[in-house]
Amino acid sequence: MRARTTAAAAIAAALSLSLAACSGGDSEGASSTDDATVGIAMPTKTSQRWINDGDNMVSELRQYGYSTTLKYANNSSKTQIEQLENMIQGGADVLVIAAVDSTVLGGVLKKAEDAGVPVIGYDRLPMNTPDVDYYSSFDNLKVGQLQAMYIVEQLGLVNGSGKGPFNIELFAGSADDNNAKYFFKGAMDVLQEYIDSGQLVVKSGETDFKNLTTLRWDGRLAQKRMAKVLSSTYSDAKLDAVLSPYDGMSIGIINALKADGYGTDAKPLPLVTGQDAETPSVQAIIDREQSETVYKDTRKLALVTAHMVNSVLHGNSPVISDTKTYDNGKKIVPAYLLEPVSVDRTNYKQVLVNSGYIKASDLK
Repeated sequence: MRARTTAAAAIAAALSLSLAACSGGDSEGASSTDDATVGIAMPTKTSQRWINDGDNMVSELRQYGYSTTLKYANNSSKTQIEQLENMIQGGADVLVIAAVDSTVLGGVLKKAEDAGVPVIGYDRLPMNTPDVDYYSSFDNLKVGQLQAMYIVEQLGLVNGSGKGPFNIELFAGSADDNNAKYFFKGAMDVLQEYIDSGQLVVKSGETDFKNLTTLRWDGRLAQKRMAKVLSSTYSDAKLDAVLSPYDGMSIGIINALKADGYGTDAKPLPLVTGQDAETPSVQAIIDREQSETVYKDTRKLALVTAHMVNSVLHGNSPVISDTKTYDNGKKIVPAYLLEPVSVDRTNYKQVLVNSGYIKASDLK
């Protein structure tokens, strides 16, 4: 098997050097373990983000010379468990898992442990199991903080120029994805003081995480709930902002708002946040429908995760940046966290297009 000697792009090269410098002896130039196979389990192809994640992981691992088995579970936890069992039985040397449901993998991960197969949680942390070795993700608390800070800054609450009170509604991600609670906590760390002071008003009264979750991050469910809140609460009031944790949900929320008459000069759309910098949402930002998204460079995440895999296969400890935050109910899982970036109309070209993350030709 050949070793990886160069990065495919400047961004990858820079991160590779940083990781190698901190790796305690494991280097990008080390020879690969012969005949190693990496099983990659991704949740769905309904989001372009996860398609890109899978492709990026395969590309990074092939540069090390590793074979890969990539499977998508069509958002079915049962299917994903079967895929993981097949990977273990098929002789996978490492598993990289972005869980469909992070709460149900304990049994299959015990099988991986018994078979001596290390497990790396990819962006979604497997919960309530000791049998996950490492976790690669982004600073998920900061994702929520960025979304919330965008809202309070745009409403003028930070510098005192806002003439509130302003009406806001809150959405949360899928309850079976551990990240959802981090996104929401990060956002509420920022928003709560303004809610407590009355500068932000949640007219629906719905502020409890468990009542705000959106199964599988489904945009249709977000649209349905937004429509219900508008009809029940905003017949004689204006909505000023919506905390949405994910782009696919944001599109559904915007559809409900437009169906309710928002999006005109007389009734402008509220601020709507998002996450993942998916092309439809970036286009919506350009079109002044969605306000903001949080960009997470999944190319870097794949690079970090591939480096973890390479370290594990060489019997070394991967580079870790966090050993306190991610308690999955059975253990604190060592993690490497990357930095997210807030994106709106003012910086999308610089951050997304100029970096090659999105092609200019894909945007109108």
